[in-house]
Amino acid sequence: MADPESATAQDTVVSTEPHQTQAQDNIDDTTAKLNNLTLRIWPPTQRTRDAVIGRLIETLSTQSILSKRYGTMPEDEASATAKSIEEEAFLVAGESFSPEDDGIETLQLYSKEISKRMLDTVKARAAATTVVSDAPSGSAEVNSNNAGAADAEEISSSSVKAEG
Repeated sequence: MADPESATAQDTVVSTEPHQTQAQDNIDDTTAKLNNLTLRIWPPTQRTRDAVIGRLIETLSTQSILSKRYGTMPEDEASATAKSIEEEAFLVAGESFSPEDDGIETLQLYSKEISKRMLDTVKARAAATTVVSDAPSGSAEVNSNNAGAADAEEISSSSVKAEG
């Protein structure tokens, strides 16, 4: 006859196999879901875009390192400018997005475009409002094209010196 202990051991093994199989199925299902899970950081949410615009407004309209060199804007002008900068940067970055990517490169481009456009805007505005102290009478403002070119050359040469 069969040993009662071995029958009990077989019953135990048989009864745990379905439990192990079910647990393994749950693990396999979870693994499959995680493998199919894709985290994408592009496009940013509207909340994120609004935060970027808010930060741009603050940077353009309050005292900062940028404003020490180029001046500040009134808040309403800064608001319109910030919205324009963000929208243009979003469109440029969006054109480079590929659905196969996670969006990191696109987000970096978005950030660079915002910085570039913000700097271009404040430079142009400062150049347009620069007053030349020894200008001929009746002409208090400098031609913005010439001032912008001179300012850009000055910044480019100082940037090269700083990088070198």
